[in-house]
Amino acid sequence: MRTVCTKPPKKVTLYLLFSVSTAVIGSLQFGYNTGVINAPEQKLRRFFQNVSMERYGEPFSPGANTMVWSFAVAIFSVGGMVGSFSVGAVVTKFGRRKSMLLANILAIIGGVSWDCRPWLMVIVGRLIIGVFCGLCTGLTPMYVGEIAPTALRGAFGTLHQLGVVIGILVAQVFGLEFLLGSDYLWPLLLALTILPAIVQSILLPFCPESPRYLLIVLNQEEEARKAMVRLRGCEDVSDDINEMKEEGMKMALEKKVTIPELFRSPNYRQPIIIAIILQLSQQLSGINAVFYYSTGIFDTAGVTQPIYATIGAGVVNTVFTVVSLFLVERAGRRTLHLIGLAGMAFFALIMTISLVLVKTNPSLSYLAIVAVFGFVASFEMGPGPIPGSSWLSSSPRGPGLLPWPSPELCGPYVFIIFMVLLILFFIFTFLRVPETRGRTFDDIAQGFAATSGNPSAVPEPMAVGLTEGKEGPPASPTNKVPMVDLP
Repeated sequence: MRTVCTKPPKKVTLYLLFSVSTAVIGSLQFGYNTGVINAPEQKLRRFFQNVSMERYGEPFSPGANTMVWSFAVAIFSVGGMVGSFSVGAVVTKFGRRKSMLLANILAIIGGVSWDCRPWLMVIVGRLIIGVFCGLCTGLTPMYVGEIAPTALRGAFGTLHQLGVVIGILVAQVFGLEFLLGSDYLWPLLLALTILPAIVQSILLPFCPESPRYLLIVLNQEEEARKAMVRLRGCEDVSDDINEMKEEGMKMALEKKVTIPELFRSPNYRQPIIIAIILQLSQQLSGINAVFYYSTGIFDTAGVTQPIYATIGAGVVNTVFTVVSLFLVERAGRRTLHLIGLAGMAFFALIMTISLVLVKTNPSLSYLAIVAVFGFVASFEMGPGPIPGSSWLSSSPRGPGLLPWPSPELCGPYVFIIFMVLLILFFIFTFLRVPETRGRTFDDIAQGFAATSGNPSAVPEPMAVGLTEGKEGPPASPTNKVPMVDLP
C-alpha cells in the first residue's frame, strides 16, 4: 500500500534513483568523449601518417598532420553546437525519454565509424559523437530536473556535472598504454562509447516520461499523475500536479517576443547578458585546452609519464566537483565563481611561466603539474558547475571552438590569453552578477527590474545568475523562460 504525501517529498525513492541514474549515463558519455581523444594523440597522428602513405604514397607533412589532428579535435565542438541547437526541437517533438533513445543511435554510429580505415571517417565519427554529446548536455539535465522533487532539484542538478567529470576520468584511465591506449587497441578506446549507449537504451524504456512534458506539452494529466506517483512513492501528488498546471497557464499567457526585442527590453536585457557572460566564462576559461591537450602540456613540461599526470588532473577534477557541492551551500555561487575565476587566472600565469622556462630549469616541471592541478581545481570550484544553473545551461558550446588551435599557434603563451579573459570575467561578475543565495526567483526578478529603472514592470522570473538550487527549481526549457520567436 502506498503512502500519502502530506508535504513536499524530500526522500529519494528507488524508482527515482533508477531513472536519474539512467539519464546521467548521458552526462558520463559527454565527459568520456571529451577526454578520450587526449591519450591516443600520438597513435592517431601515426594512424593519419600511415593512411596517407597507403593512399597517397607519402606521409603528411608535420604541419598537415597537426592540422588533421586539430581538426579531429575541433570537429567535436562543431557537432556539439549542432546538437545543442537541436535540443529544443527534438524534445518538443519526441519528448524527453524518446529523445535520449534516439540520441543513442548517433553514439552507436559514431562509435562504429572509428573502426573505418579512411582517416576522413574518423573525423566524421568525431562529428557525429559531438552532435550526440551536444544533445546530452541538454537532455540529461532537463529530464533530471523535471522528475526530481522540488526540494531536491538543486542537488540532483549537480549530478550532471559529476557525471561529466567521472566520464573524463574513466576515459583517462582506459587510455593507459596497458589498457586500451596501445597502437592496436586505441580504436576500441574511442568506440567504447557504444557500450553505455546500449545500456542506456535498454534501461530507458523502464523509466517514466517527464511528467512536465506529459502534462504541459501533451496535456495528458492522468499519465503525468501516474508517472509522478511512481517517482514520489505516494498516492497524493496533487501539489506537484497543481504546480505544473500553474506553470503551464503562465507559459500560455506569456507574450512571445523576437530575440532582438528580448535584448531591447530593459527588464530582460540584464539577466540575459549575465547568463551569456557566465556561459562564456566557462567556455573561454581555457579548460578545453587543458583537457584536450593535457598530455601534451605535461610532455612539454618534461614529465616522464605525462599520461599519469593527466589522470591525476582527472582525479583532482572529480574530487573538487564533489567538494564544490558542499561549499556552495555555505559560500554562495557568486563567491565561489569569483574564487574560481581568480584561481584559474593565477594558475594560468604560473603555467605559462613554468612551460616557458622549463627547458632551462627542468625542476619547473613540478610547478607545471601543480599549476594544471590548481587550474582544474579552480574550474570546478566556480566556472565548471556554476554557470550550468542559469537558463542557458544547454546553450551552444560553440565558444569551445576557440581553444583548439591556440596551443599549436601560441605555444605556452596561449594561457596568457585565457588569463586576460578570466580577469575580465572576474571584473564583470564582481560588478554585475548578484548573489542569489537564499533568494527566490521572484526576488531576483524584482532586483533586475529595480536596476532597470522600471520596478513596476517585473519580468516573469528567470533562473539567471548564480541561483541556489535548494531555493527553487532550476530553470528548464519549460520553467520560467520567456517565449521567444526566432526571426
